[in-house]
Amino acid sequence: MHIFSFFMMRDTHLQKAAFPGNYKAASEFAHLAVLPDKLNAHDKDPTISPTVTTEVYIKRWYVLAVFSLFASIQGGVWNTWGPIASASEDAFGWTDSTIALLSNWGAIAYIIFAFPLSWLIVVKGIRWACVSMSFLVALGTGLRCITDNPITATWLIHIGQFLNAVGGPVAYGGSPVISAEWFPPHQRTTATAIGITFNNLGVAAPFLLGPYLVPERKIMNSTYFIDSSPELNNSTESPTFFNLTACGVSVFCFLLVLIYFPNKPPLPPSTSAALERPEFSSGFKSLVRNVTFWQISVVYGVSFGIYGGWISVLDVNLKGHNISETEAGWSGFYATLAGSCSALFVGRLADIFFHHMKKYLITIYILAGISFAVFTLALFEIIPFSSGILYTTLILGGLLLTAAIPLFNEICCEATYPISEGITNFALTMINNVGILVFLLIQMIPNIGTMWQNWCLLGSIVLCLPVLLFLRDRFNRLEVDEERTKPTAGALT
Repeated sequence: MHIFSFFMMRDTHLQKAAFPGNYKAASEFAHLAVLPDKLNAHDKDPTISPTVTTEVYIKRWYVLAVFSLFASIQGGVWNTWGPIASASEDAFGWTDSTIALLSNWGAIAYIIFAFPLSWLIVVKGIRWACVSMSFLVALGTGLRCITDNPITATWLIHIGQFLNAVGGPVAYGGSPVISAEWFPPHQRTTATAIGITFNNLGVAAPFLLGPYLVPERKIMNSTYFIDSSPELNNSTESPTFFNLTACGVSVFCFLLVLIYFPNKPPLPPSTSAALERPEFSSGFKSLVRNVTFWQISVVYGVSFGIYGGWISVLDVNLKGHNISETEAGWSGFYATLAGSCSALFVGRLADIFFHHMKKYLITIYILAGISFAVFTLALFEIIPFSSGILYTTLILGGLLLTAAIPLFNEICCEATYPISEGITNFALTMINNVGILVFLLIQMIPNIGTMWQNWCLLGSIVLCLPVLLFLRDRFNRLEVDEERTKPTAGALT
């Protein structure tokens, strides 16, 4: 009876810590919130709350580096064809709709496979997900290298693009899982930001590398042709060489993951990482009933869904304002690059001043709203129009919004704890991809024009601000860690 009382007291304390002010909501997970049997030596008295033996391993940075490499390759392979659209159309006889479909495989596969891959991570662990998905990315890039025959190559490229897209949920949504399993509480947002940043850098890289690896389409007497000079059309400057390069790098990444990529360290980095989580179906049902999750999802899905679709068709948006496709592409590249750097900075800042995440998000959305308002007004020439104003506001807006991505991932994990990060973030990012898909589908409406895109983006930011203002700060996971974790002496930092 004495032992039974001890475990009841322990579980009750943990549930109250994980769900402050909402103990009843935590009751369904009472049988799952169990600490490991290995307790510190000084916790012999049942009246003293037990603590978890924790340790932080230096190899966490290697695991994060390998995952970041995988995330960047997956993003880069997905964005292969847009930056080299002209050369690819000439080489394979494609149209603009073919290029659009190759990009849309990303959103389609994400929506289909987000929850199956979430189940895989929760049940089998992040290693199995990364091994299988990095293999699909390598296989997909390999298929693109088999032949140059336009008809056969087109089919193989579509299949390869779809296989790569299947890995998207893990590449984009796996960072919070890595940070939760391997990193201490006040490094988690930084680790999440690093993984997301490398995925974004992978997406941006083809804008920079693509034009240097394929022949340039030139104009003569208003007719397009490919320059036939040897320095442009040799075997190292063609879509085939581009595919071979991507294949080699993706195979190398797969081997790294296969050789060494453990699910978790021998000892957890925090108390929250040591606790058992709800099994997949229970966790998913609880997530659906979580009001805070839906508040965060609405803001993230609407604003970033629209922004993701908006930036992907930026050249179409700007071509009516004497801004070339090349200039629009470089603007998008700079916006992505600036946003990646700002995400790292804000992620680290959030780890130092963790309890101010809501304030960071509100500030970011206000400033981003101002930037895109100036951008839109300049396009309408309500205020003086200049390319300098467009570039500045576009890059600043992208810098601000991208910086918020790791904050949304981490604040969502905090609000839904003890639900697994694999469930929470895959659901969050899937909603974002639904937003992208809907935005791009609207593009298919005949004669709809482009100016609505800018008002839609600005309106999404403005409408999301009130939701952020009423968002409750809930740090369920961090409170468990701060109250319960006592790191062992000699832990690596």
